[in-house]
Amino acid sequence: LGISEAEAQSRFDRLQQRLVPLWERIRRLNNSPQTIVVIPSQTIEFDCQGAEMQAYEERMLFMLLLLRQPFARLIYATSQTILPSTLDYYLSLLPGVINSHALERFINVAVEDRTPRPLTIKLLERPNVSERIRSLIDDPHSAHMVTFNVTRHERDLALRLGIPIYGADPKFWHLGSKTGSREVFQAAGVRYPLGHENVRSIDDVHRSLMEMCRRKPTITNAMVKLNDAVSGEGNAVVDLSGLPNSNASDVANLLRERVHNMRFESPALTYDSFFKSLEKLGGIVEERIQGNELHSPSVQMRITPLGEVEALSTHDQLLGGPNGQSFLGSRFPADPRYGPLIGREARVIGEELASRGVLGRFAVDFVVTQDDITGEWNSYAIEINLRKGGTTHPFLILQFLTDGEYDEDAGVFHTPSGLEKYYVTSDHLESTLYHAFAPSDLFDILIRHRLHFDEARQTGILVHMLATIAENGRLGVVAVGDTPDEAQQLYEQIQQVLSKEARKAIRTKAIPEF
Repeated sequence: LGISEAEAQSRFDRLQQRLVPLWERIRRLNNSPQTIVVIPSQTIEFDCQGAEMQAYEERMLFMLLLLRQPFARLIYATSQTILPSTLDYYLSLLPGVINSHALERFINVAVEDRTPRPLTIKLLERPNVSERIRSLIDDPHSAHMVTFNVTRHERDLALRLGIPIYGADPKFWHLGSKTGSREVFQAAGVRYPLGHENVRSIDDVHRSLMEMCRRKPTITNAMVKLNDAVSGEGNAVVDLSGLPNSNASDVANLLRERVHNMRFESPALTYDSFFKSLEKLGGIVEERIQGNELHSPSVQMRITPLGEVEALSTHDQLLGGPNGQSFLGSRFPADPRYGPLIGREARVIGEELASRGVLGRFAVDFVVTQDDITGEWNSYAIEINLRKGGTTHPFLILQFLTDGEYDEDAGVFHTPSGLEKYYVTSDHLESTLYHAFAPSDLFDILIRHRLHFDEARQTGILVHMLATIAENGRLGVVAVGDTPDEAQQLYEQIQQVLSKEARKAIRTKAIPEF
Protein backbone atom coordinates (compact mmCIF):
# COMPACT_ATOMS: atom_id res chain seq x y z
CA LEU A 1 0.00 0.00 0.00
CA GLY A 2 3.02 2.28 0.19
CA ILE A 3 2.52 3.01 3.89
CA SER A 4 4.04 1.55 7.05
CA GLU A 5 2.46 -1.28 9.01
CA ALA A 6 1.74 1.10 11.90
CA GLU A 7 0.02 3.59 9.58
CA ALA A 8 -2.01 0.81 7.92
CA GLN A 9 -3.24 -0.43 11.31
CA SER A 10 -4.07 3.11 12.45
CA ARG A 11 -6.10 3.79 9.30
CA PHE A 12 -7.87 0.46 9.60
CA ASP A 13 -8.83 1.19 13.23
CA ARG A 14 -10.44 4.45 12.10
CA LEU A 15 -12.15 2.76 9.16
CA GLN A 16 -13.66 0.08 11.41
CA GLN A 17 -15.36 2.75 13.51
CA ARG A 18 -17.80 3.27 10.63
CA LEU A 19 -19.39 -0.10 11.44
CA VAL A 20 -21.13 1.27 14.55
CA PRO A 21 -23.36 3.90 12.85
CA LEU A 22 -23.84 1.56 9.86
CA TRP A 23 -25.02 -1.26 12.14
CA GLU A 24 -27.33 1.08 14.04
CA ARG A 25 -28.84 2.40 10.80
CA ILE A 26 -29.42 -1.09 9.36
CA ARG A 27 -31.01 -2.22 12.60
CA ARG A 28 -33.25 0.85 12.81
CA LEU A 29 -34.18 0.92 9.12
CA ASN A 30 -34.32 -2.66 7.89
CA ASN A 31 -34.56 -1.64 4.23
CA SER A 32 -31.95 1.13 4.27
CA PRO A 33 -29.65 1.32 1.21
CA GLN A 34 -26.42 -0.61 1.64
CA THR A 35 -23.70 -2.24 -0.43
CA ILE A 36 -22.17 -5.53 0.65
CA VAL A 37 -18.82 -6.39 -0.91
CA VAL A 38 -18.22 -10.14 -0.60
CA ILE A 39 -14.60 -11.31 -0.80
CA PRO A 40 -14.86 -15.12 -0.30
CA SER A 41 -11.11 -15.65 -0.25
CA GLN A 42 -9.68 -18.72 1.50
CA THR A 43 -6.69 -16.82 2.89
CA ILE A 44 -5.38 -19.75 4.91
CA GLU A 45 -2.86 -22.58 4.58
CA PHE A 46 -5.08 -24.79 2.46
CA ASP A 47 -4.36 -27.32 -0.28
CA CYS A 48 -6.87 -26.28 -2.91
CA GLN A 49 -6.61 -25.91 -6.68
CA GLY A 50 -8.53 -24.98 -9.81
CA ALA A 51 -12.25 -25.66 -9.72
CA GLU A 52 -12.13 -26.56 -6.04
CA MET A 53 -10.86 -23.06 -5.23
CA GLN A 54 -13.74 -21.57 -7.23
CA ALA A 55 -16.21 -23.85 -5.44
CA TYR A 56 -15.05 -22.62 -2.03
CA GLU A 57 -15.39 -19.04 -3.23
CA GLU A 58 -18.93 -19.78 -4.43
CA ARG A 59 -19.77 -21.38 -1.07
CA MET A 60 -20.64 -17.89 0.17
CA LEU A 61 -23.21 -17.34 -2.60
CA PHE A 62 -25.87 -17.68 0.09
CA MET A 63 -25.19 -13.95 0.50
CA LEU A 64 -27.30 -13.53 -2.64
CA LEU A 65 -30.31 -14.11 -0.41
CA LEU A 66 -29.66 -10.66 1.10
CA LEU A 67 -31.06 -9.29 -2.16
CA ARG A 68 -34.47 -9.91 -0.64
CA GLN A 69 -33.88 -6.44 0.80
CA PRO A 70 -34.99 -4.14 -2.07
CA PHE A 71 -32.27 -1.51 -1.50
CA ALA A 72 -29.35 -3.89 -0.96
CA ARG A 73 -26.59 -4.19 -3.57
CA LEU A 74 -24.12 -7.07 -3.68
CA ILE A 75 -20.65 -6.96 -5.24
CA TYR A 76 -19.23 -10.48 -5.28
CA ALA A 77 -15.60 -11.14 -6.25
CA THR A 78 -14.37 -14.50 -7.55
CA SER A 79 -11.33 -15.95 -9.27
CA GLN A 80 -13.47 -16.96 -12.25
CA THR A 81 -16.84 -15.80 -13.57
CA ILE A 82 -19.81 -17.49 -11.90
CA LEU A 83 -21.87 -19.59 -14.33
CA PRO A 84 -25.25 -17.99 -15.22
CA SER A 85 -27.02 -21.26 -14.37
CA THR A 86 -25.57 -21.16 -10.85
CA LEU A 87 -26.78 -17.58 -10.37
CA ASP A 88 -30.22 -18.53 -11.68
CA TYR A 89 -30.40 -21.35 -9.15
CA TYR A 90 -29.67 -19.11 -6.16
CA LEU A 91 -31.98 -16.36 -7.41
CA SER A 92 -34.78 -18.90 -7.83
CA LEU A 93 -34.63 -19.53 -4.09
CA LEU A 94 -35.41 -15.89 -3.23
CA PRO A 95 -38.97 -15.76 -1.87
CA GLY A 96 -41.09 -12.76 -2.83
CA VAL A 97 -38.48 -11.23 -5.14
CA ILE A 98 -38.53 -10.64 -8.90
CA ASN A 99 -35.37 -12.28 -10.22
CA SER A 100 -34.59 -9.56 -12.74
CA HIS A 101 -34.81 -6.89 -10.02
CA ALA A 102 -32.45 -8.83 -7.79
CA LEU A 103 -30.03 -9.48 -10.66
CA GLU A 104 -29.80 -5.74 -11.39
CA ARG A 105 -28.41 -5.29 -7.86
CA PHE A 106 -25.79 -8.04 -8.17
CA ILE A 107 -22.35 -7.63 -9.73
CA ASN A 108 -19.80 -10.42 -10.11
CA VAL A 109 -16.23 -9.12 -10.41
CA ALA A 110 -13.91 -11.91 -11.58
CA VAL A 111 -10.14 -11.74 -12.02
CA GLU A 112 -10.10 -14.84 -14.29
CA ASP A 113 -7.11 -16.32 -12.48
CA ARG A 114 -7.20 -20.08 -11.75
CA THR A 115 -3.91 -20.20 -9.84
CA PRO A 116 -4.18 -21.84 -6.39
CA ARG A 117 -3.69 -18.64 -4.42
CA PRO A 118 -6.06 -16.66 -2.18
CA LEU A 119 -8.48 -14.42 -4.06
CA THR A 120 -7.58 -11.40 -1.92
CA ILE A 121 -3.96 -11.57 -3.08
CA LYS A 122 -5.12 -11.76 -6.70
CA LEU A 123 -7.19 -8.61 -6.17
CA LEU A 124 -4.34 -6.72 -4.48
CA GLU A 125 -2.07 -7.64 -7.39
CA ARG A 126 -4.53 -5.95 -9.76
CA PRO A 127 -5.15 -2.35 -8.62
CA ASN A 128 -7.38 -1.76 -11.64
CA VAL A 129 -9.77 -4.49 -10.52
CA SER A 130 -9.79 -3.18 -6.96
CA GLU A 131 -10.47 0.30 -8.34
CA ARG A 132 -13.41 -1.05 -10.35
CA ILE A 133 -14.91 -2.54 -7.17
CA ARG A 134 -14.40 0.78 -5.37
CA SER A 135 -16.11 2.67 -8.20
CA LEU A 136 -19.16 0.39 -7.92
CA ILE A 137 -19.75 1.39 -4.29
CA ASP A 138 -22.36 4.19 -4.29
CA ASP A 139 -21.76 5.37 -0.72
CA PRO A 140 -18.70 4.12 1.23
CA HIS A 141 -20.45 5.07 4.49
CA SER A 142 -23.26 2.60 3.69
CA ALA A 143 -20.97 -0.22 2.61
CA HIS A 144 -18.96 -2.94 4.28
CA MET A 145 -16.89 -5.96 3.32
CA VAL A 146 -17.74 -9.58 4.19
CA THR A 147 -14.93 -12.12 4.05
CA PHE A 148 -14.30 -15.76 4.93
CA ASN A 149 -11.48 -14.76 7.27
CA VAL A 150 -9.53 -11.57 7.91
CA THR A 151 -5.77 -11.41 7.49
CA ARG A 152 -3.56 -8.42 6.72
CA HIS A 153 -4.39 -9.01 3.04
CA GLU A 154 -8.12 -8.45 3.67
CA ARG A 155 -7.28 -5.45 5.86
CA ASP A 156 -5.17 -3.95 3.05
CA LEU A 157 -7.95 -4.55 0.52
CA ALA A 158 -10.42 -2.80 2.84
CA LEU A 159 -8.08 0.20 3.01
CA ARG A 160 -7.79 0.24 -0.78
CA LEU A 161 -11.60 0.11 -1.15
CA GLY A 162 -12.23 2.54 1.69
CA ILE A 163 -14.83 0.39 3.50
CA PRO A 164 -14.76 -1.50 6.82
CA ILE A 165 -14.82 -5.29 7.31
CA TYR A 166 -17.37 -7.05 9.47
CA GLY A 167 -14.87 -9.51 10.93
CA ALA A 168 -12.12 -9.94 13.49
CA ASP A 169 -9.21 -7.52 13.10
CA PRO A 170 -6.08 -9.50 12.06
CA LYS A 171 -4.31 -8.14 15.14
CA PHE A 172 -6.46 -10.69 17.03
CA TRP A 173 -5.25 -13.62 14.89
CA HIS A 174 -3.47 -15.23 17.84
CA LEU A 175 -6.77 -15.62 19.73
CA GLY A 176 -8.00 -17.96 16.99
CA SER A 177 -4.89 -20.13 16.94
CA LYS A 178 -4.72 -23.38 18.89
CA THR A 179 -2.44 -21.78 21.48
CA GLY A 180 -4.49 -18.58 21.71
CA SER A 181 -7.74 -20.55 22.05
CA ARG A 182 -6.46 -22.32 25.14
CA GLU A 183 -5.34 -18.99 26.61
CA VAL A 184 -8.85 -17.55 26.04
CA PHE A 185 -10.46 -20.64 27.60
CA GLN A 186 -8.31 -20.21 30.69
CA ALA A 187 -9.18 -16.52 30.97
CA ALA A 188 -12.90 -17.27 30.50
CA GLY A 189 -12.85 -20.01 33.13
CA VAL A 190 -14.27 -22.78 30.94
CA ARG A 191 -13.07 -26.37 30.95
CA TYR A 192 -10.59 -27.48 28.27
CA PRO A 193 -8.31 -30.52 27.87
CA LEU A 194 -5.14 -31.08 29.85
CA GLY A 195 -2.18 -29.93 27.77
CA HIS A 196 0.44 -27.34 26.90
CA GLU A 197 0.59 -24.32 24.57
CA ASN A 198 3.39 -22.63 22.63
CA VAL A 199 4.97 -25.92 21.57
CA ARG A 200 7.59 -25.50 18.83
CA SER A 201 9.95 -28.48 18.78
CA ILE A 202 10.24 -32.23 19.23
CA ASP A 203 11.72 -31.63 22.67
CA ASP A 204 8.75 -29.43 23.61
CA VAL A 205 6.39 -32.23 22.59
CA HIS A 206 8.31 -34.81 24.62
CA ARG A 207 8.41 -32.59 27.72
CA SER A 208 4.69 -31.86 27.42
CA LEU A 209 3.77 -35.52 27.12
CA MET A 210 5.95 -36.46 30.07
CA GLU A 211 4.28 -33.84 32.23
CA MET A 212 0.79 -34.86 31.08
CA CYS A 213 1.50 -38.53 31.88
CA ARG A 214 2.79 -37.50 35.30
CA ARG A 215 -0.29 -35.42 36.05
CA LYS A 216 -2.75 -37.99 34.66
CA PRO A 217 -1.37 -41.55 34.60
CA THR A 218 -4.62 -42.87 33.06
CA ILE A 219 -4.26 -40.81 29.87
CA THR A 220 -4.38 -43.00 26.72
CA ASN A 221 -4.15 -40.59 23.77
CA ALA A 222 -2.81 -37.12 23.07
CA MET A 223 -3.09 -34.73 20.15
CA VAL A 224 -0.32 -32.59 18.69
CA LYS A 225 -1.87 -29.73 16.70
CA LEU A 226 -0.38 -27.05 14.47
CA ASN A 227 -1.53 -23.58 15.49
CA ASP A 228 -2.98 -22.40 12.19
CA ALA A 229 -4.24 -25.57 10.46
CA VAL A 230 -7.91 -26.00 9.49
CA SER A 231 -10.37 -28.91 9.27
CA GLY A 232 -8.11 -31.11 11.39
CA GLU A 233 -5.42 -31.27 8.69
CA GLY A 234 -2.66 -30.19 11.11
CA ASN A 235 -3.49 -32.77 13.78
CA ALA A 236 -1.56 -35.87 14.83
CA VAL A 237 -2.48 -38.55 17.38
CA VAL A 238 0.03 -40.01 19.85
CA ASP A 239 -0.80 -43.35 21.49
CA LEU A 240 -0.04 -43.20 25.24
CA SER A 241 -1.73 -46.43 26.28
CA GLY A 242 0.18 -49.14 28.13
CA LEU A 243 3.11 -47.01 29.25
CA PRO A 244 4.90 -48.76 32.16
CA ASN A 245 5.06 -47.38 35.69
CA SER A 246 8.84 -47.47 35.60
CA ASN A 247 11.59 -44.89 35.88
CA ALA A 248 11.40 -41.66 33.92
CA SER A 249 14.13 -42.55 31.42
CA ASP A 250 12.28 -45.70 30.30
CA VAL A 251 9.05 -43.75 29.85
CA ALA A 252 10.89 -40.99 27.99
CA ASN A 253 12.40 -43.47 25.52
CA LEU A 254 9.00 -45.08 24.91
CA LEU A 255 7.39 -41.67 24.41
CA ARG A 256 9.99 -40.74 21.79
CA GLU A 257 9.14 -43.93 19.93
CA ARG A 258 5.40 -43.24 20.20
CA VAL A 259 5.88 -39.68 18.91
CA HIS A 260 7.96 -40.96 16.00
CA ASN A 261 5.04 -43.29 15.11
CA MET A 262 2.24 -40.77 15.66
CA ARG A 263 -0.65 -40.83 13.18
CA PHE A 264 -1.22 -37.78 10.97
CA GLU A 265 -4.68 -36.69 9.88
CA SER A 266 -3.42 -35.38 6.55
CA PRO A 267 -1.81 -37.98 4.24
CA ALA A 268 0.43 -35.19 2.93
CA LEU A 269 2.23 -34.87 6.29
CA THR A 270 5.32 -36.78 7.34
CA TYR A 271 7.24 -36.79 10.62
CA ASP A 272 9.85 -34.38 9.24
CA SER A 273 7.40 -32.05 7.48
CA PHE A 274 5.13 -31.91 10.53
CA PHE A 275 7.89 -30.84 12.91
CA LYS A 276 9.21 -28.36 10.36
CA SER A 277 5.73 -26.77 10.32
CA LEU A 278 5.55 -26.95 14.11
CA GLU A 279 8.80 -25.02 14.39
CA LYS A 280 7.45 -22.38 12.00
CA LEU A 281 3.83 -22.12 13.19
CA GLY A 282 3.93 -23.37 16.75
CA GLY A 283 1.24 -25.55 18.22
CA ILE A 284 -0.15 -27.37 21.23
CA VAL A 285 -0.15 -30.78 22.85
CA GLU A 286 -3.36 -31.79 24.61
CA GLU A 287 -5.23 -34.83 25.82
CA ARG A 288 -7.55 -36.49 23.35
CA ILE A 289 -10.80 -36.69 25.30
CA GLN A 290 -12.24 -40.21 25.47
CA GLY A 291 -15.67 -41.48 26.53
CA ASN A 292 -18.32 -44.13 25.92
CA GLU A 293 -20.63 -41.54 24.36
CA LEU A 294 -18.57 -38.79 22.81
CA HIS A 295 -19.60 -36.06 20.39
CA SER A 296 -17.91 -33.11 18.68
CA PRO A 297 -20.39 -30.21 18.54
CA SER A 298 -19.70 -26.57 17.75
CA VAL A 299 -21.37 -23.25 18.50
CA GLN A 300 -21.60 -20.44 15.97
CA MET A 301 -21.37 -17.01 17.58
CA ARG A 302 -21.49 -13.36 16.60
CA ILE A 303 -20.14 -10.19 18.21
CA THR A 304 -21.80 -7.11 16.75
CA PRO A 305 -20.08 -3.75 16.23
CA LEU A 306 -22.00 -2.63 19.34
CA GLY A 307 -20.23 -5.32 21.41
CA GLU A 308 -23.30 -7.57 21.76
CA VAL A 309 -22.56 -11.30 22.03
CA GLU A 310 -25.06 -13.60 20.29
CA ALA A 311 -25.22 -17.40 20.12
CA LEU A 312 -26.50 -18.11 16.59
CA SER A 313 -26.57 -21.89 16.27
CA THR A 314 -25.20 -25.23 17.44
CA HIS A 315 -24.14 -28.15 15.26
CA ASP A 316 -22.99 -31.72 15.72
CA GLN A 317 -19.95 -32.05 13.51
CA LEU A 318 -19.61 -35.01 11.13
CA LEU A 319 -15.96 -36.05 11.29
CA GLY A 320 -13.97 -38.51 9.19
CA GLY A 321 -10.43 -39.05 8.00
CA PRO A 322 -7.79 -41.48 9.29
CA ASN A 323 -8.17 -40.44 12.94
CA GLY A 324 -11.67 -38.98 12.92
CA GLN A 325 -10.36 -35.40 12.94
CA SER A 326 -11.36 -34.15 9.47
CA PHE A 327 -14.48 -31.97 9.20
CA LEU A 328 -16.91 -33.39 6.61
CA GLY A 329 -20.24 -31.81 7.53
CA SER A 330 -22.71 -31.30 10.35
CA ARG A 331 -26.20 -31.83 11.74
CA PHE A 332 -28.27 -28.90 12.92
CA PRO A 333 -29.03 -28.28 15.67
CA ALA A 334 -26.72 -30.09 18.08
CA ASP A 335 -28.36 -32.73 20.27
CA PRO A 336 -30.65 -30.88 22.74
CA ARG A 337 -29.23 -33.00 25.57
CA TYR A 338 -26.08 -30.87 25.49
CA GLY A 339 -26.82 -28.08 22.98
CA PRO A 340 -27.82 -25.50 25.64
CA LEU A 341 -24.77 -26.48 27.73
CA ILE A 342 -22.24 -25.70 25.01
CA GLY A 343 -24.22 -22.59 24.11
CA ARG A 344 -23.73 -21.24 27.63
CA GLU A 345 -20.02 -22.09 27.57
CA ALA A 346 -19.57 -20.45 24.17
CA ARG A 347 -21.32 -17.30 25.40
CA VAL A 348 -18.78 -16.98 28.24
CA ILE A 349 -15.98 -17.35 25.68
CA GLY A 350 -17.68 -14.78 23.44
CA GLU A 351 -17.87 -12.30 26.31
CA GLU A 352 -14.14 -12.73 26.88
CA LEU A 353 -13.41 -12.09 23.18
CA ALA A 354 -15.75 -9.08 23.10
CA SER A 355 -13.93 -7.58 26.10
CA ARG A 356 -10.75 -7.66 24.01
CA GLY A 357 -12.37 -5.89 21.04
CA VAL A 358 -13.08 -8.84 18.74
CA LEU A 359 -16.12 -8.61 16.44
CA GLY A 360 -17.75 -10.65 13.67
CA ARG A 361 -18.76 -14.27 13.27
CA PHE A 362 -16.75 -17.06 14.84
CA ALA A 363 -17.23 -20.61 16.07
CA VAL A 364 -16.15 -22.57 19.12
CA ASP A 365 -15.55 -26.32 18.84
CA PHE A 366 -16.24 -28.62 21.78
CA VAL A 367 -15.99 -32.26 22.77
CA VAL A 368 -18.76 -33.53 25.06
CA THR A 369 -18.95 -36.79 27.01
CA GLN A 370 -21.62 -38.28 29.23
CA ASP A 371 -20.80 -39.46 32.72
CA ASP A 372 -21.50 -43.20 32.97
CA ILE A 373 -22.81 -42.91 36.54
CA THR A 374 -24.64 -39.58 36.80
CA GLY A 375 -25.64 -39.26 33.14
CA GLU A 376 -24.52 -35.63 33.18
CA TRP A 377 -22.77 -34.12 30.16
CA ASN A 378 -19.29 -32.68 30.44
CA SER A 379 -18.03 -30.23 27.83
CA TYR A 380 -14.45 -29.40 26.87
CA ALA A 381 -13.68 -26.36 24.73
CA ILE A 382 -11.29 -27.37 21.94
CA GLU A 383 -10.65 -24.40 19.67
CA ILE A 384 -11.88 -21.00 18.46
CA ASN A 385 -12.24 -20.28 14.75
CA LEU A 386 -12.21 -16.50 14.25
CA ARG A 387 -13.71 -16.79 10.77
CA LYS A 388 -16.60 -18.25 8.89
CA GLY A 389 -16.55 -22.02 8.53
CA GLY A 390 -18.36 -25.12 7.37
CA THR A 391 -21.39 -24.41 9.57
CA THR A 392 -21.86 -20.76 8.54
CA HIS A 393 -23.39 -21.08 5.08
CA PRO A 394 -25.96 -23.85 5.73
CA PHE A 395 -27.33 -22.07 8.80
CA LEU A 396 -27.61 -18.71 7.03
CA ILE A 397 -29.29 -20.41 4.06
CA LEU A 398 -31.93 -21.85 6.40
CA GLN A 399 -32.31 -18.56 8.26
CA PHE A 400 -32.65 -16.46 5.09
CA LEU A 401 -35.12 -18.87 3.47
CA THR A 402 -37.40 -19.35 6.48
CA ASP A 403 -37.00 -16.13 8.51
CA GLY A 404 -36.63 -18.45 11.50
CA GLU A 405 -34.47 -18.19 14.60
CA TYR A 406 -32.46 -20.52 16.80
CA ASP A 407 -33.73 -20.71 20.39
CA GLU A 408 -30.56 -20.79 22.47
CA ASP A 409 -32.28 -21.96 25.67
CA ALA A 410 -34.27 -24.78 24.06
CA GLY A 411 -31.62 -25.70 21.50
CA VAL A 412 -34.09 -25.77 18.56
CA PHE A 413 -34.82 -23.69 15.44
CA HIS A 414 -38.34 -22.32 14.87
CA THR A 415 -39.89 -20.68 11.81
CA PRO A 416 -42.27 -17.73 12.35
CA SER A 417 -45.18 -20.21 12.14
CA GLY A 418 -43.70 -22.26 14.98
CA LEU A 419 -42.41 -25.21 12.93
CA GLU A 420 -39.10 -26.77 13.93
CA LYS A 421 -36.47 -27.19 11.23
CA TYR A 422 -33.45 -29.50 11.04
CA TYR A 423 -30.79 -30.19 8.47
CA VAL A 424 -27.85 -32.41 7.59
CA THR A 425 -25.16 -30.78 5.49
CA SER A 426 -21.82 -31.60 3.91
CA ASP A 427 -19.30 -29.87 1.66
CA HIS A 428 -17.78 -33.26 0.87
CA LEU A 429 -20.39 -35.22 -1.06
CA GLU A 430 -18.04 -36.78 -3.57
CA SER A 431 -17.65 -39.75 -5.85
CA THR A 432 -15.73 -40.55 -9.01
CA LEU A 433 -19.16 -41.14 -10.54
CA TYR A 434 -20.09 -37.48 -10.13
CA HIS A 435 -17.59 -36.46 -12.82
CA ALA A 436 -20.42 -37.33 -15.20
CA PHE A 437 -22.39 -34.25 -14.11
CA ALA A 438 -22.33 -30.62 -15.13
CA PRO A 439 -23.90 -28.17 -12.64
CA SER A 440 -27.07 -27.85 -14.73
CA ASP A 441 -27.54 -31.64 -14.52
CA LEU A 442 -27.97 -31.35 -10.77
CA PHE A 443 -30.86 -28.91 -11.11
CA ASP A 444 -32.60 -31.29 -13.50
CA ILE A 445 -32.09 -34.24 -11.13
CA LEU A 446 -33.48 -32.34 -8.14
CA ILE A 447 -36.61 -31.36 -10.06
CA ARG A 448 -37.26 -34.79 -11.61
CA HIS A 449 -36.93 -36.57 -8.28
CA ARG A 450 -38.91 -33.89 -6.43
CA LEU A 451 -36.04 -33.23 -4.04
CA HIS A 452 -35.67 -29.50 -4.81
CA PHE A 453 -36.24 -27.24 -1.80
CA ASP A 454 -39.99 -26.58 -1.54
CA GLU A 455 -40.73 -22.99 -0.52
CA ALA A 456 -44.23 -23.92 0.70
CA ARG A 457 -43.13 -26.77 2.99
CA GLN A 458 -39.66 -25.29 3.55
CA THR A 459 -38.08 -28.72 3.21
CA GLY A 460 -35.91 -30.37 0.59
CA ILE A 461 -32.41 -30.32 -0.87
CA LEU A 462 -30.20 -27.31 -1.55
CA VAL A 463 -26.92 -27.73 -3.43
CA HIS A 464 -23.79 -25.57 -3.46
CA MET A 465 -20.08 -25.65 -4.42
CA LEU A 466 -21.23 -26.57 -7.93
CA ALA A 467 -18.09 -25.36 -9.69
CA THR A 468 -16.15 -28.45 -8.63
CA ILE A 469 -18.64 -31.17 -9.63
CA ALA A 470 -17.28 -31.93 -13.11
CA GLU A 471 -13.58 -31.56 -12.29
CA ASN A 472 -13.43 -33.05 -8.79
CA GLY A 473 -16.65 -35.08 -8.55
CA ARG A 474 -17.68 -33.13 -5.46
CA LEU A 475 -20.51 -30.88 -4.33
CA GLY A 476 -22.11 -29.51 -1.19
CA VAL A 477 -25.60 -30.40 0.04
CA VAL A 478 -28.02 -29.08 2.67
CA ALA A 479 -30.93 -31.45 3.42
CA VAL A 480 -33.70 -29.61 5.32
CA GLY A 481 -36.49 -31.46 7.11
CA ASP A 482 -39.19 -30.95 9.75
CA THR A 483 -37.56 -33.61 11.95
CA PRO A 484 -34.02 -34.90 12.40
CA ASP A 485 -35.07 -38.20 10.79
CA GLU A 486 -36.56 -36.46 7.73
CA ALA A 487 -33.39 -34.42 7.23
CA GLN A 488 -31.25 -37.56 7.49
CA GLN A 489 -33.49 -39.46 5.07
CA LEU A 490 -33.28 -36.64 2.52
CA TYR A 491 -29.50 -36.55 2.92
CA GLU A 492 -29.26 -40.28 2.25
CA GLN A 493 -31.79 -40.12 -0.58
CA ILE A 494 -29.88 -37.48 -2.55
CA GLN A 495 -26.74 -39.62 -2.38
CA GLN A 496 -28.63 -42.66 -3.67
CA VAL A 497 -30.26 -40.63 -6.45
CA LEU A 498 -26.97 -39.04 -7.56
CA SER A 499 -25.22 -42.41 -7.70
CA LYS A 500 -28.07 -43.92 -9.70
CA GLU A 501 -28.21 -40.98 -12.12
CA ALA A 502 -24.41 -40.96 -12.54
CA ARG A 503 -24.33 -44.66 -13.44
CA LYS A 504 -27.14 -44.07 -15.89
CA ALA A 505 -25.25 -41.13 -17.45
CA ILE A 506 -22.01 -43.04 -18.00
CA ARG A 507 -23.69 -46.21 -19.30
CA THR A 508 -22.45 -47.08 -22.78
CA LYS A 509 -24.93 -45.88 -25.37
CA ALA A 510 -25.38 -47.06 -28.90
CA ILE A 511 -23.73 -44.99 -31.62
CA PRO A 512 -26.44 -43.23 -33.71
CA GLU A 513 -27.16 -44.69 -37.15
CA PHE A 514 -26.48 -42.38 -40.09
